[in-house]
Amino acid sequence: MSEKVFDITQEDLLWVEELLKGYGRKKEELLQILRDVQNRFGFIPMKVQIKISEYLDIPLSEVYSIVTFYAFFSLKPKGKYRISVCKGTACYVRGSEKIIEKLTQYLKIQPGDTTDDGLFSIDIVRCLGACGLGPVMMINEDVYARLKPDDIPKIISKYEPPFKNYEEVMKEQEEIVKSRKRAELKPSTKLVTA
Repeated sequence: MSEKVFDITQEDLLWVEELLKGYGRKKEELLQILRDVQNRFGFIPMKVQIKISEYLDIPLSEVYSIVTFYAFFSLKPKGKYRISVCKGTACYVRGSEKIIEKLTQYLKIQPGDTTDDGLFSIDIVRCLGACGLGPVMMINEDVYARLKPDDIPKIISKYEPPFKNYEEVMKEQEEIVKSRKRAELKPSTKLVTA
């Protein structure tokens, strides 16, 4: 993922300073401060964690431990379109693994990651509360139920067209694999005749 897309600017840090002033130096407001930062940036950048710890006069490790304890907070930037795939028991037995596999192939990222362009991120969740409709995933607030792997390309294309269709992506990947195999078959040294 490109870090440039998610760099925190001086303007962002000024926003954080104003936020902190609004709460005062009350340590008991740490969760709310972190929540406001998460809502603003989509994650809690390290620069911001440092600023919070200095302002509230608490160890950075305390801020970090709160951020990593609660599932709501993230250390990594999330995409504009946050994909949450249910991996609870009901969804799992109905094929959520195949949905995750298709998403990772199609978007070329792993769960927990964000695409280089910052558009999509994939997260695995334990339950979305729609057990009878599994497998289920959400993209931001939109719920998709009774999914089949073949549904993924069409669903993703609704969010940022034009997106390559699945067949094109798979064809490209097959060509890459074939070319690597051909390269492995070629002798590494050449016979030179005099």
